[in-house]
Amino acid sequence: MIIGIPKEIKNNENRIGMIPAGVNALVREGHKVMVQKDGGLGSGIADQEYVKAGAEIVGKAADVWERAEMIIKVKEPLPEEFEFITPEHTLFTYFHFAADRRLTEAMIKSGAVCVTYETIERDDGSLPLLTPMSEVAGRMAIQEGAKYLEKPMMGRGILLAGVPGVEPAEVLVLGGGVVGTSAAKMAAGLGAKVYILDINLDRLRYLNDIMPPNVVTLYSNAYTIQEKAKSCDLLVGAVLSTGAKAPVLVPESLIKQMKPGSVIVDVAVDQGGCVETCRPTTHAQPTFIVHDVVHYCVANMPGAVGRTSTYALSNATMPYAVELANKGHRRAALDNKEIARGINVIGGKVTHEGVAAAFNLEYTSIFELLA
Repeated sequence: MIIGIPKEIKNNENRIGMIPAGVNALVREGHKVMVQKDGGLGSGIADQEYVKAGAEIVGKAADVWERAEMIIKVKEPLPEEFEFITPEHTLFTYFHFAADRRLTEAMIKSGAVCVTYETIERDDGSLPLLTPMSEVAGRMAIQEGAKYLEKPMMGRGILLAGVPGVEPAEVLVLGGGVVGTSAAKMAAGLGAKVYILDINLDRLRYLNDIMPPNVVTLYSNAYTIQEKAKSCDLLVGAVLSTGAKAPVLVPESLIKQMKPGSVIVDVAVDQGGCVETCRPTTHAQPTFIVHDVVHYCVANMPGAVGRTSTYALSNATMPYAVELANKGHRRAALDNKEIARGINVIGGKVTHEGVAAAFNLEYTSIFELLA
């Protein structure tokens, strides 16, 4: 199979779809790999490293798309890439379809096979290709939140950790999954007072056991969210509905009651956001203010730490990429239910219920199509 790895074009997206070790693994299996020139520079990977691993360096993105059968990316195709996509392509990347009607309709129209990182799911419900970036985003949520609490950034002028004689900041984390756990650990390590909310009592019991004393676990409901949002200095949105649009847990009416200069980091923004006033931002312009509350809603947070993120992501995607290349999407999906769950759009059909529900589209079972 011919595999193309184009350079990412999303604002300040420094990741690339595959590290040299992954390229080498594909080449060893007999596949041809093309990497767009300078595609790895944002992750600190030079073209020569890809050449050494067995890749061909290609100058133009259009040439990568035209020649490749499978495209491995990090972020969803942008409108300027839509024209390159054909029914002959298998795309393997993050899509987050439920938050983007235009993208969904474009991929339906293209006829391509869209295998999404975020919905490859194991039988136990874990998401192996979402986990590494969730770990990065959770840690970054606190790093960025701490920065934007500073007064020059229009925040409250609070040091997250406090100092002797002055209380630390209060951090509210909505969601006890990978993002929320990573955020709570990071905030607790810096000395903040942390509240982490979830609707899964078993998860809360687990978190209660592993977290340090400055982390308090609370059952999530509208009343608790309202009370804690009003008192917190930093709110982290870390909820996830696999493949579907994120539920809105923080309405605009509650934003009005938050402290002036408090900060919201909505990590769920790429799934539509769990804060009503959220809208996607970029690393170039990461924040905006609504009702005196600073909103940080960057949709590709891990792109800011490209080297760490690229290696973490590629370590996880590599086995699936090799299986897709070796077997093709049909055989791979029939042999591996995790890959089957990752196919959201194929041949103009929507094969993920969450995506279909988000836009009132017809849902077709992937197994019905592959039978």
